[in-house]
Amino acid sequence: MATVPNFFYHPRIMEYDFGHGHPLRPERLKRTMSLLAACAEVDLIDPGLASDADVLRLHSKEYVDAVKMAGGGDHLPGGFTARYGIGPGDTPSFIGMYEVSLAYVGGSIRAAEAVRDGADLAFGIGGGLHHAQRGNASGFCVFNDVALACSVLRERFDRVAYVDIDVHHGDGVEALFADDPAVMTCSIHQMSPGFYPGTGRAEETGTAGTTVNIPLPNGTTGDIWLDAFRRGIIPLLEEFDPGAIVLQMGTDPHFDDPLARLQVSAQEWLGAVESIRDLGKPICATGGGGYNLSTVPRMWVAAILTLGGIPVPDLIPEPDATDYGTRTFFDPELPQPRGVGFLEAERALSILRAARPKGWQPR
Repeated sequence: MATVPNFFYHPRIMEYDFGHGHPLRPERLKRTMSLLAACAEVDLIDPGLASDADVLRLHSKEYVDAVKMAGGGDHLPGGFTARYGIGPGDTPSFIGMYEVSLAYVGGSIRAAEAVRDGADLAFGIGGGLHHAQRGNASGFCVFNDVALACSVLRERFDRVAYVDIDVHHGDGVEALFADDPAVMTCSIHQMSPGFYPGTGRAEETGTAGTTVNIPLPNGTTGDIWLDAFRRGIIPLLEEFDPGAIVLQMGTDPHFDDPLARLQVSAQEWLGAVESIRDLGKPICATGGGGYNLSTVPRMWVAAILTLGGIPVPDLIPEPDATDYGTRTFFDPELPQPRGVGFLEAERALSILRAARPKGWQPR
C-alpha cells in the first residue's frame, strides 16, 4: 500500500467543537481519517501544539490574550463579541478554545516547516481556517493557520502563493497579505447577496497587485468553475512563479453542501487540485470548509491521494461506504444544466487580465 508523506495531525483537533447544532462538526475529520487509513499508509506525525510565538507571527497579542480568556470558562465582558468576534454567533467560545486552536495551527505550521526545510509535500488537514483576522475571530475560525503557514514558507522562499478553493472567499488571508508583493493570494468562491463574507470581488487586487479573486454566482456549475480556475488562476501562478504553495482545500463548492449554492462535483473540484499539483511546486495542503459528512471525507481523501501521486480507488471501501451513504469517490451524475455562471466567470477573468501588472516585480 502506498504511503502519504508528512501528514501532521494532532488528535486534540477533534475537540475543536462549537457545540450541538453548529455546522463545523469534528465528525468530518474522524471520517476522513478512517477513510484515509483504509486507502493508504500514512506517515502520521504528531505536530504537538503550536506556541504563542507561532500565532503571534500574524495575530495581535491583545487578540491572543482574548482567545485565552474566552477559553477559560469565565463570563466574558460586554462587547467581547463585537471586539474579538468570539461569542454568540458563528464562532462561540468553548472551554479550552485556545489550546484546541493551537492543535490545528500546529499541524499547518509543522507542515509548512517541512516544506520550508525541503519536503515537496506536507499536510495539515485539520487546518484551513481562512477567515480569522489579525485581531478577531470570524466564520468558525479562531486563528488563521493558512496565513501562518505562508509566513513560515516566506522564511525560505522569495515568493509564496496561497490558493483557496473553498466556496467562501479567503478574506482573512487576503487581508493579512494584501500589501505584500511576495505573497499572492488566490480565491475562487461564491459571491451572492447575503452570502458570507461578502468580499472577494474581481476588482479587489490588493495594494501590491498580488490579490486574485474569481467570484461566481449561485448555481455556477463545475464545468464553469473549473474552467475559470484553470484559465484565471493557473496562468497567474505560472507568471508569479512562487517557490511554494499553500493549498486550502475546502470541499463546500460541492453541490450537496448545505451552506452554499455552487454546483461543483467531486471530480471537477479535484480537477483544481490536480492543476495545482501539476505546477510542480512544493505544496503545504490543508483542509477547510465543507459541511456534508458524506462529501467531505471522500473529497479530502481523493485530494490527499492525488497530491501524493496515489491513484484514487473506484469504490469507497466498507464500512465507510455504508456509513457515508455512497459507494464511489466521484459523483455518478453531474448537476444539470451545464454552463451556468458562464457570463459572470468571463467578466471576472476579463477584469483579472486587465488588472495584472507585468513581471510581478516587488516594490
